Amino acid sequence: MGEQTYLMTGNEALAEGAIRAGCNHYYGYPITPQNELLEYMSKKMPEVGGHFLQAESELAAIHMIFGASAAGGNAMTSTSSPGIALMLEGLSHLAAAELPCVVVDVVRAGPGSGNIFPSQSDYFLATKGGGHGDFHNIVLAPSSVQEMADYVMEAFYLAEKYRNPAVILSDGVVGHLMEKVYFKDPKPFPSTKDWCATGAKGKTRHVVKSSLGAEDLCESVNLKLHAKYEDLKKHHTYYDTLLLEDAELVLVAFGIVSRICRKAVKLARGNGLRVGLIRPKTLFPFPSEIFANVSKRGCRFLVVEMNLGQMVEDVRLAVNGRAQIDFYGRAGGVVISPEEIIKEMRKLEQG
Repeated sequence: MGEQTYLMTGNEALAEGAIRAGCNHYYGYPITPQNELLEYMSKKMPEVGGHFLQAESELAAIHMIFGASAAGGNAMTSTSSPGIALMLEGLSHLAAAELPCVVVDVVRAGPGSGNIFPSQSDYFLATKGGGHGDFHNIVLAPSSVQEMADYVMEAFYLAEKYRNPAVILSDGVVGHLMEKVYFKDPKPFPSTKDWCATGAKGKTRHVVKSSLGAEDLCESVNLKLHAKYEDLKKHHTYYDTLLLEDAELVLVAFGIVSRICRKAVKLARGNGLRVGLIRPKTLFPFPSEIFANVSKRGCRFLVVEMNLGQMVEDVRLAVNGRAQIDFYGRAGGVVISPEEIIKEMRKLEQG
């Protein structure tokens, strides 16, 4: 018999995947377009013996996550763009204290309050530290309901393995898509949590803190974090490709836009254009090596994003001047169509 499948929205699938991965603490604050996730957790967490609390703000939620993780819990919060902006200080403290957690950002258009429509404009926020100091979030970008379930399980695994915050960078389209999904068995957590502050008598005393002390001590922690990120890059950089072998033009996209680009590639191939696709699954670590290798062939890149040019900067760094890089983006919550991408390809072909 095959896997049992369910019909769920992306937000619901992510919530269920988190519970099956072992999440036992969820604290969050309502904001569109992630409210279905919070609602699902409010119903399900008590049923599995977990802890749910609707916090008074995003600031409170991220610091509740700090406390739950420090005490050994498997903690998660979720929000959307204005909300994660408020969580950045807490993310920096979590990284400094080497506390694992998962933070879900279902991205909406900005800046400011923007609107409730989908966007990818939190790329910089999620990948370039996501708070003050020399640290990185682990960042995964799902493009389907199935990947919402799969990637949150991977996020819990990586957060525990590296004792670091892991971010799921989704958007309002993926969050509200309804598709079939099945749930895999999660990887066992690699951590024994012998570092956590249990408060139990008779156990070794642990102090969990983000205050790092004098210059040499603070530098040593920063170097330790850097070493973890280098190991993460070596072992957990994920991407996939489509029809790269003979491609003269390579589309680059993440999340929901990568699905739209897959359709554009098929349409272009049907019209005789030799087009391929690279899709980063991890945004940090970014799959720089595949771009470096493909760029040596003399092809051209077209980066497509629902923002006005964020991931394109990482593509330029990876290509390092070896190939032409163009960009096409829409902002304000406008969802790009395959036909728009084809039109942009034609412009590049003519120009």
